[in-house]
Amino acid sequence: MTEPASSERPVLVLSGTGKTGRRVAARLAALNLAVRIGSRTASPAFDWTNPATWQAALHGVDAVYIAYHPDLAFPGAAETVESFVSLAVRGGVRRLVLLSGRGEAGALRAEQAVRDAGVDWTIVRASWFHQNFSEHFLLEPVRHGEIALPASTAREPFVDTDDVAAVAVAALTEPGHAGLLYEVTGPRLLTFADAAAEISAATGRDIRFRSVGPQEYAAEAAAHGVPADEVAALTELFTTVLDGRNAHLTDGVRQALGREPVDFADYARRTAATGVWSPRTAAEAAGAHDRASGPAEASTSAPLS
Repeated sequence: MTEPASSERPVLVLSGTGKTGRRVAARLAALNLAVRIGSRTASPAFDWTNPATWQAALHGVDAVYIAYHPDLAFPGAAETVESFVSLAVRGGVRRLVLLSGRGEAGALRAEQAVRDAGVDWTIVRASWFHQNFSEHFLLEPVRHGEIALPASTAREPFVDTDDVAAVAVAALTEPGHAGLLYEVTGPRLLTFADAAAEISAATGRDIRFRSVGPQEYAAEAAAHGVPADEVAALTELFTTVLDGRNAHLTDGVRQALGREPVDFADYARRTAATGVWSPRTAAEAAGAHDRASGPAEASTSAPLS
């Protein structure tokens, strides 16, 4: 078993500007560890779609937080992760921490590639993020007062990205996490209607949930600025993963951190206090649409999980 990440050799944080990546990077920096951000805008740049960028990003790296963009369930993701892991290990990386998704066949294939890498590994298998409602494709629907999704009674154990990041950083920096899979969830099962009600209570606004068909969802997602290349894959994930297969709680956060996970109601109250869910003017909404239509890596590390 290797030692924890070195303060001299950097930790590479992939999708380092995304929901979990930027939190992982901030926590590592707070521990006075060297951090290298893996993103298209970093220097050196890292792009999952361009393997020619990988080696420079990996140079001298001790450990890697692997968050695949846009999601491990997308076609070709597992094969891409396997190629990256192989290059990383050949280059001297000693520790891998993979962000994975619950109930996704593609994610399981990527997990196996990490398990087979021949170095210390930890898998953080996460449920839906709380922050999908405030930092990604559900933000504008919440601001508009209606969340329309191709999901009805399916219950999800929504998890907070700060919990995900805390588990990942523990695995990157502490002994005792190698060879373990932490399946992390929040403490409660909620439907999307339940989540909308929690946000309503926190904001004092009426946030409704409406179940729609896949085609209607795809059209509305595009109208709210979700990039075109993500809409079809998101729709597919909604119609497969949200079938009840993940309607159970796990204790991964407690196993890794020795404490309970953040509850959705606490997240909603904390987020409402920032004002991010306040309705926007037409000009502000147009600006948000333009930003959402740009590179998605800045806002997400995994669309659903």
